Amino acid sequence: MEALLDFAREPLFRFCFAVMVLGLLRVLVLDLINLRQAYRRAGDKSVPWKRTIVKSLEWFVPVKRVFNNRPLYSLFSILFHVGLLLVPIFLVAHVRLWPQVVSDWWPALPKFWSDMMAITTIIFALLLLLGRWLSRASSALSRKQDYLWPVLLLIPFVTGLICAQTSVNPKGYQISMLLHVLSGNLIFILIPFTKIAHCVLMPMSQFVAAIAWKFPPETDEAVCATLNKKGAKV
Repeated sequence: MEALLDFAREPLFRFCFAVMVLGLLRVLVLDLINLRQAYRRAGDKSVPWKRTIVKSLEWFVPVKRVFNNRPLYSLFSILFHVGLLLVPIFLVAHVRLWPQVVSDWWPALPKFWSDMMAITTIIFALLLLLGRWLSRASSALSRKQDYLWPVLLLIPFVTGLICAQTSVNPKGYQISMLLHVLSGNLIFILIPFTKIAHCVLMPMSQFVAAIAWKFPPETDEAVCATLNKKGAKV
């Protein structure tokens, strides 16, 4: 068990993390290339930069939109994402695993607050799953991965909480830690190839929307030719 845990923590973790970073870079580069091509082909190259930046900031801090539609569900979703990001990045046990040059100055959450945030993240994830399942509109649009992702994201939080308890026996700790590390590695591998890749695309979403509807100059003629209406009077 110890050898398997060491393998999961060291070479397997490095491999999965590298796949995630390289995969997200690939997604980002391809999206930037497509965005540049769309801009070059656009008939109208003017971009409302100020409005686009404001819209992007509103997506990052969606305070205005949270109470517009399903306010309780939206609030749970925001709090879930906050815990999902803060706990792994600022957990003391995770910070200590980083190189000393980073861990010496990187801020870490006290154990009490990291435990509380982990518990609330689990609760909000379960509430989101319940809300998605009970809502006809959400369940009709949901795919399998919309249910599987929250469950998969719950595993490292639940197992991490178990490992943080001093009353866990050594065997239980090893099993929980192995599940914790393996589930985290699996998440790293899946991120670039699923909808979770939006974590790197979201900052550009409003710029894509601002450019996407600026059709090339020849679009009108191409549409008319396709519809066999070329030369027809409007």
